[in-house]
Amino acid sequence: MKFDLAYCLSLDDKLSIYDVRDLNFDETVAFDSAKEHFQCPNDACRSAFEICNELGTFNAKNVNYVRTPHFKNLPTTQHVAGCPYVSLKASALGVETADGEADDGREEHFPSELLLTRREYVRKPVVPAGAADVLRDEPVRVATDTGKESASRESAPDKTSVFAHPVECFVSNFADKELLKRMPLKVGEHTAPYSSFFKKIEYLTDNKGLIYWGRIKKIEDFHSASFRIDFEDKVWFKKPEDSKKKPYPVSVYLNKKLIDNYRKRKAFLEEIKHAVDSDKALFCFFYGVTPELKQVPGKKNPEKPFEVFNANIENLDHFIIREAPGLE
Repeated sequence: MKFDLAYCLSLDDKLSIYDVRDLNFDETVAFDSAKEHFQCPNDACRSAFEICNELGTFNAKNVNYVRTPHFKNLPTTQHVAGCPYVSLKASALGVETADGEADDGREEHFPSELLLTRREYVRKPVVPAGAADVLRDEPVRVATDTGKESASRESAPDKTSVFAHPVECFVSNFADKELLKRMPLKVGEHTAPYSSFFKKIEYLTDNKGLIYWGRIKKIEDFHSASFRIDFEDKVWFKKPEDSKKKPYPVSVYLNKKLIDNYRKRKAFLEEIKHAVDSDKALFCFFYGVTPELKQVPGKKNPEKPFEVFNANIENLDHFIIREAPGLE
């Protein structure tokens, strides 16, 4: 069964699998999900068993993934009668996975808001088992989020600060257009259905402040220090002096300083270098900037500029490159 949430013993809090992934890759905190203890999010069920009654994770540590990350029961996991997580959930679309789970490959837990400040975690004080454990017993702290959920909740949080969560909701449910139209998403002051908030890159002039996405045509790697993402689709745009619309290429740029200062730098470089070498269809999602029409010096002839819709990415927490077979 896919769990939307699990109780983390050392943090004394309930985390989504996307929270766990974010902590795993964050180089500013000491966290390794393989060494953590995750338990049933149902309080009554969890308290009925010993600490060793744990849940497992799926795709918690893989930088690149296709199948939806989640928590899951292990062969030894026990639940009390009446616990909502006591048995596998039947699914009309379910398929048997390698570990015997029924998995329809979709993220079912839609956050209604993407918070722009990161969640705060404080590790529960414990007695160190040895010198090697001292670092892991230090508090895990990230940017304060005043909307932090309490440990008593037993379902997925209505809000998330991890960009990958709403992106997975959109990607894995892309075929269900009606569902995406029904589910609301708020980011900052803007609220719209998932179907409208995720704007295909070719229609970026429709509205600002959305999550833009599109298939990648090429990733230009400048000595692994900075990168430019070129999109396949072009924007048809009419300038005041033109008589009709013309197609313009779209790209986003990631500068060296942004990458070097990123708290998940190693994971990001692994993600983008994998993308550079990949021959599979890849898609880019980003939030926080809207590409605008600019003049860029020509590569072969700098004195002859060309026009392109371009933006400099400002926050890598709101930038993703990934496979998304359902979008092809």
